[in-house]
Amino acid sequence: MIKNLVSTYLKGMAMGAADVVPGVSGGTIAFITGIYRQLLESIRRITPRLFTLWRQEGFKAVWQHVNGTFLCVLLAGILTSIASLAKGISWMLTHHPIPLWSFFFGLIIASAFHMAKQLPTPKFTVKTLIAGALGVGFAYWITVASPLHLTASPATVFLSGAIAICAMILPGISGSFILLLLGMYSPILSAVHQAQFGLLGLFAVGAITGLLTFSHLLSWLLRRYYALTLAFLTGLMLGTLGKIWPWKHTLTWRTNSSGEQVPLVQDNLLPGAYEAVVGHPAQVGLAVIAMIAGFVLVLLLERFAPSQD
Repeated sequence: MIKNLVSTYLKGMAMGAADVVPGVSGGTIAFITGIYRQLLESIRRITPRLFTLWRQEGFKAVWQHVNGTFLCVLLAGILTSIASLAKGISWMLTHHPIPLWSFFFGLIIASAFHMAKQLPTPKFTVKTLIAGALGVGFAYWITVASPLHLTASPATVFLSGAIAICAMILPGISGSFILLLLGMYSPILSAVHQAQFGLLGLFAVGAITGLLTFSHLLSWLLRRYYALTLAFLTGLMLGTLGKIWPWKHTLTWRTNSSGEQVPLVQDNLLPGAYEAVVGHPAQVGLAVIAMIAGFVLVLLLERFAPSQD
C-alpha cells in the first residue's frame, strides 16, 4: 500500500514537472507511467450521482468509487513538483535551454513509440494512419498558430479554463501553451499574483467543467474507438516535436508574471544555422546526451509501469 502511494506521488511529481514546460503535457507522463486510463476513469466517475451514493452508502463509498486516495496523492505530487521545480526549470529554460529542450525532445519521441506500441494488431491500417496524420496536423497547427488577444471577460476566462485543462490531460498538448495562444496566460498569472479570487474562481469552475466533460468523452472514445483514438494521440505527440526542437531563434517576446521578457514565437534552426544566426554554441554533444537521457527515462518508466488495459 505504502509503495503504491509513493509511486503515485512520484508520478504526480513527474506530471507536474512536465506541465511547467510550455509544450510538454502532464498527460504524456501519465500515459507512459501507466496511470492514464486509471486517471481518466477516476475523473469520469465524479458526477452528480455521487450525492445519491453519499446519502445511501456514506462518504467512504463515494471515496472508493472515485478512487479518492489515488487522485489526492497524484494531485499532491503535481502541486509539490510545480511549487518546488518551477523556478529550477524556468532557470534552465533561460540559461540552459538546449539541453533541457533536448531532454524533452527525446522523451516525447520515446513516448510516441511507447504509445504506438499499444496499438492493437494490425497496428498500421489506413484508418489508424489517417487518425495519426490528423493528430500530427492538429498539434502542428496549434504550435504555429498566432496568439489571440482575448479580453479577460467572465466568458473568456471560463472557456479558457475549460480548454486549457482539456489540453493538459491530452498527451502531447500543453495547457499552459494553450493559454498563451488564447492570450489568457498573462491575465491568469496576474490574477494569481494579485489574489483576484473572483477571476481565479471562475477559471477554476471552467477547468472543473472542462475536465469532467472531456474525461467522459475521452474515456468513451478509448472504449469504443481505442485504436483510432490511440493513433490520434500518438500523432498529437509527434506533431508537437517542432515546439520542443532545441535550436530556436526567437522572433517575438512576451512579458511574464515577473516582468521578464521570455520567448513567444520562435523559429526552428539546424545546429549550424543556430550558431550563425543566434551566435551561441549549438552544444550538439550535450544535446545528444540529453536526448538519449530522455529516451532512456521513458524506457525505464515503461519497464516498471502497469499495463494501460
